[in-house]
Amino acid sequence: MKIDLTDTTAGEINKALIEGRRAIGTPAVGMVLTLVIVTDEENAYDALRAASDASREHPSRTLVVIRRVSRTPRDRTSSRLDAEVRVGAEAGTGETVVLRMYGEVSDHADSVVLPLLLPDAPVVVWWPVNSPLDPAKDPLGALAQRRVTDTYAAEQPVRDLAARAETYAPGDTDLAWTRITPWRSMLAAALDQVDCEVRSVEVEGEEFNPSCELLAMWLADRLGVPVARSLSSGPGLTAVRMETSCGPVVLDRADGSLANLSVKGQPARAVALQRRDTAELIAEELRRLDPDDTYAAALRYGVERLTTAADAAAALGGTAVEPTKEATAEAAEEAAADEVAAEVAAAESEAGTEEGAAERPTPNSLARKAASK
Repeated sequence: MKIDLTDTTAGEINKALIEGRRAIGTPAVGMVLTLVIVTDEENAYDALRAASDASREHPSRTLVVIRRVSRTPRDRTSSRLDAEVRVGAEAGTGETVVLRMYGEVSDHADSVVLPLLLPDAPVVVWWPVNSPLDPAKDPLGALAQRRVTDTYAAEQPVRDLAARAETYAPGDTDLAWTRITPWRSMLAAALDQVDCEVRSVEVEGEEFNPSCELLAMWLADRLGVPVARSLSSGPGLTAVRMETSCGPVVLDRADGSLANLSVKGQPARAVALQRRDTAELIAEELRRLDPDDTYAAALRYGVERLTTAADAAAALGGTAVEPTKEATAEAAEEAAADEVAAEVAAAESEAGTEEGAAERPTPNSLARKAASK
């Protein structure tokens, strides 16, 4: 059942919800939380579909806040609230209210959302795109026990991760962190199978994928070893390589679905590591509403402390470091000496060993000759 309301108020929306429940024969409220989605018109459909799928596991009242852009100064000074109320099959297993705000009311979305929250039920706010740098201080974020962002949708994900670390508050989380839950579980299980000391780690993945940085920061924070970040063509995370005292431990996923886990001394085996859709990610986040201390620790480790693969290998002695000016000059002197020795050998070969031959050039004379060139 769908009810359209134009130029309405929060009170009329609540009345429409009650009428809708009575019309479908379910007067009782069976939702366990309120999910507030703050998005734009372009991404509203995908976000609402993901929330509807997640509601099968977590029946909830879903409030979609869409701030419409006013084209003229007159429109910006006027305020209007349009609502679309969905109950029954139209809203999955919960209730859905799509709120389109025009003019000045869009700057006070919290005053519209507050009367529509379920009483005595937790509130989760999700920004699929354009999330604030400080979600806890956002007017809508202040209403929630859990605030979900997605740095993957940001233009500069790494910069946003650094901003999240500075403004983190208990209850903040990120879908970029949720995406690596299977990776963290698989790597922890792999290390439980061996009694070895981890010496270094390399995380490989797409360049602009914050999940790669978060996984690298989590490993660096938990293991206390150098973690390098290397690039690949994707999709997403592609490999994690750990050098241990017992040999390498590698989790490699080249195609985005099936991964290969190899531990030295054990046969390689295929493991399911499918990339999950947004509905599964949201459903996972709604399972727990307490602060995620592990995410906070990984985030505060600092993305700037990660190294590149070449730097990590050089630190461990795997590759030569970049030569200094002194080393370059020393190498040039050695090359010049080798060139002089080669000229001496060639001169001796031409001069022969007969008596009365002309005086053979000495290394010093050849060196002076080479220096004069």
